[in-house]
Amino acid sequence: MAAFAYGLAGVYGRRFRLMKVDPLFTATGQLTASSVVMVPLVMMQEGLPDLTAVDQGILWSILGLAALSTALAYLIYFQILSTAGATNLLLVTFLIPVSAILLGYLFLGERLDPSHYLGMGIIGLSLIAIDGRLLRGRRKLEPGGRDASNRGR
Repeated sequence: MAAFAYGLAGVYGRRFRLMKVDPLFTATGQLTASSVVMVPLVMMQEGLPDLTAVDQGILWSILGLAALSTALAYLIYFQILSTAGATNLLLVTFLIPVSAILLGYLFLGERLDPSHYLGMGIIGLSLIAIDGRLLRGRRKLEPGGRDASNRGR
């Protein structure tokens, strides 16, 4: 269901570009609305948090997740949506497993298996095929290696 909602979000988000809404306002509105919905639900489920048990490491982790992984990510998300469109924006989901594998390798010392390299290669080739620029460039060349678009000049 989350993947379905994510797909709809990109298409629905195009409306903000058509209305000429600044991506900063769109991202701020989304995060504010989600907080207004989620905070009461969390409070009902978990109760008030015990702030005496919070150390500095936890606070830095929360700040990092909130500022970088959420706020900055959504600002970039809506900026790309407004400039590149929903279809191109949603192609970034292909990069999530690649970045997760590489971050696990770099920061957690995880081992890369041949299947990881194969998967990342398939994802890379898929993005190249979807992008189409490489194939369009090859189609312009005639069999002799000359550019077909310059024919007749």
